[in-house]
Amino acid sequence: MSEQLFHSPLNDRTLTSSDGVIELTDESATTKILVRGQGPAVAYGQSKLLPNGTLICGSRPDEWLFLAGPGKSTEVQAAIDQSEATSIIDITHGRAMMRLSGPAATQALAKVCSIDLADDLTPDGAVFSASVAKVTCDLVRADRQGIQTYLISCERSFGAYLFSAVADASLEFGLSVPDELSLH
Repeated sequence: MSEQLFHSPLNDRTLTSSDGVIELTDESATTKILVRGQGPAVAYGQSKLLPNGTLICGSRPDEWLFLAGPGKSTEVQAAIDQSEATSIIDITHGRAMMRLSGPAATQALAKVCSIDLADDLTPDGAVFSASVAKVTCDLVRADRQGIQTYLISCERSFGAYLFSAVADASLEFGLSVPDELSLH
């Protein structure tokens, strides 16, 4: 159980458009606990938000990803039924994560994602894996107050590139991107 100081590979950035149509936020500090074995009653491909704010994602058959606020590893692991889990692993430091949100989020993500993001195929709560800008990623459609929102997670070493690629795909929707993140 690691509560050591977290250093984001994305430098805790938030990029926004002036009109609020799109926002890209570093969420890498989010606690990420991977559970394998017999798990919670959350089906593969779906997610469930608990009253305490923890999001449980059915990421693969017999595999769940628990997402919670930064520094909550010990708390989240303590709440997991250990008798049915084969393994419980804190992967917070090994994964980069970003949140793409706003009315243009789906259009921007569709430019670099290999999955059809239509509402009937990836509704709010959907959990899926896909190539995003040629990087293997885990995604969660986690709308906030009716605003389209995607959590995008990848191996830490690809994080900075992926953040730049998603930012680049969001340029046409007005996202303000600093020169150091430009892919051109």
